Amino acid sequence: MTILGHKLYRFAEPVKRHTIKNHWIRDVKHCVSPHYDERPDEQDISLLVIHCISLPEGCYGTPYIEKLFTQGLSQQEGDYFAPLTGLRVSSHLLIRRDGTIEQYVPFDKRAWHAGVSSYDGRERCNDFSIGIELEGTDHSPYSKRQYQSLVDVSQTILDYYPKLTLDRITGHQHIAPGRKTDPGRCFDWSYYLNALSRKDSL
Repeated sequence: MTILGHKLYRFAEPVKRHTIKNHWIRDVKHCVSPHYDERPDEQDISLLVIHCISLPEGCYGTPYIEKLFTQGLSQQEGDYFAPLTGLRVSSHLLIRRDGTIEQYVPFDKRAWHAGVSSYDGRERCNDFSIGIELEGTDHSPYSKRQYQSLVDVSQTILDYYPKLTLDRITGHQHIAPGRKTDPGRCFDWSYYLNALSRKDSL
C-alpha cells in the first residue's frame, strides 16, 4: 500500500509474467516504428529509463504519440504540433493511462528516446538503454494501472536482460538534468522500486 497522488492504493492483481521473443514482448500491442537504428553493442542493454509524454500535453488517449513514434507529425495536425514537425523520435515502450502497453522498437535496437544524456559517467544513453514512456505529464500523478503495468513489464525486462538491475533504473530527468524533467516530481520512485524488489523475490 502506498500513496500515489494523495490516494491510497493497494494492488490486488496477481503478478503478471510477460514473455519476450526476439526482443518483442509477445502479449502487448505492437506499433512498429521506423525511428531506430543498431546499437553499438546489442548485448549491452544495461539501463532502464523512465519518461513521460502526452500529446497535446495533459491530453490522454489521443493518436498523436503513436503518430510521432511511427510516422512523424506533420503541420496538417495543427499549429500545436509545429515544433514537432519532422521530429524523428521513439521509445521502446509506451504505457497508456489504462495500463495498456505498446511496443514500438525491439529491445536489441537503439530507440531514440534519451537524446543528449549521461549516466554514471557514460554518455549517449540510447546506446545501452531501454526507454519506457508513461502517458502523462511531469507535474501530475500517474494512474494505478500504469504503475501495475510498469512494475510487471519492468520485471520481465530485468529477468530477460542480465545487465539490467534495480540500481540501473533511472529517469530522463536524471540523465539529462537541466534539459528534461520527466517523469517528474509526482512519480513515486519508492513505490515502484519497492514493488520491483518484492516481485524479484517471488
